[in-house]
Amino acid sequence: MTREEKRRLIEERHKHIREVLKKHGHDILESQKFHKTKHFIQHGDMTVYDHSLSVAERAIKINRFIHAKCEERDLVRGALLHDYFLYDWHIDGKDKGNVHPKLHGFFHPSTALKNANRDFVLTEREKDIIKKHMWPLTIVPPMCREAWIVTLADKYCSAMETLGLHKLKVRAIYIELPDDERE
Repeated sequence: MTREEKRRLIEERHKHIREVLKKHGHDILESQKFHKTKHFIQHGDMTVYDHSLSVAERAIKINRFIHAKCEERDLVRGALLHDYFLYDWHIDGKDKGNVHPKLHGFFHPSTALKNANRDFVLTEREKDIIKKHMWPLTIVPPMCREAWIVTLADKYCSAMETLGLHKLKVRAIYIELPDDERE
């Protein structure tokens, strides 16, 4: 296989993943509140928005690679919303949503679930993904395959971002909001 053929194959896979993300997460990706996550840094120089897209992409890849037969809709939506805490956790106690600034890793899944439940209709699997993605910090382990895969994808993406080794491959997902909905 030539370099050009390999590049085209990779582009085709990414195009397919973007289509899956849009198919299952269009309401989330179009949400003005979800777009607020572009203003918060997650790990290194990565925004929560980009991190969430990376985790969703990685979860799809893991699911397909190990043939886990997950509910792809729940997998994608849970991955997109797993860090939907809507505050800057780097600002010690100065951001109103950050109730336990030194313990963000332990408490943000509950905040993300509360916010996601308020703004979107969630399945039980999606709730499990969001609430338990920080296992073992959350103590109670995930109860479904989808939550295990998002937990694994999140750990992988977080490590890559923290070490500065990430390459955001899903950056082409930009849902334009009407002018009257922009901040």
